[in-house]
Amino acid sequence: MIEELITITGSGNICLEGCLNRQDTGKAVVLAHPHPLYGGNMDAPVICRMAACFQSAGIATLRFNFRGTGGSSGEFDNGRGEQDDVRSALAFLSDQGYDQLFLAGYSFGSWVNAHVVSTGIDICDHIMVSPPAALLSFDQVGQLPNTGLIITGENDDFSPVFLVHDLLSKWKITPHVAVISNTDHFYVGALNKLGDVLLRYLQS
Repeated sequence: MIEELITITGSGNICLEGCLNRQDTGKAVVLAHPHPLYGGNMDAPVICRMAACFQSAGIATLRFNFRGTGGSSGEFDNGRGEQDDVRSALAFLSDQGYDQLFLAGYSFGSWVNAHVVSTGIDICDHIMVSPPAALLSFDQVGQLPNTGLIITGENDDFSPVFLVHDLLSKWKITPHVAVISNTDHFYVGALNKLGDVLLRYLQS
């Protein structure tokens, strides 16, 4: 699928680099990447596989680098400014004419997204891949409406299944939870399984 390099002007004159795949369905997703201090960026294999799944389902995709990552200006802000980055990315898609917005994130990206969703935004669906409940606190996340799917690995030390279920109990939501067998946080050798789960969900 063809992607074009774009620049998003965010809050505080932050410029974010991104890759946009256009679709004519009116549907689009913002994809938030893993932790930048641990090498995470918009080219992470999991993010690229997620983008391919959304594109196959006819949903436009916007991968972007958080502030201070890759060619994006600014510096890492411990998740605070990164929430503004996600809002800027969603606003960019709205400005492009997409009126059905999705939000999906992997690891740190899913943690940032959860905070954004919790404060109230207009999205159709919210998808989390390996929310890092053993690494970062979700205490400030009060509720997560429109969360339809959570994926994690059976052997994911950062997003263990029991902590994911603890969060769901706290949030009082019942999304589809997919646990991929023999898989850790990085989905090495399991990208196809991850893609199958996500695409099946998007097409259902």
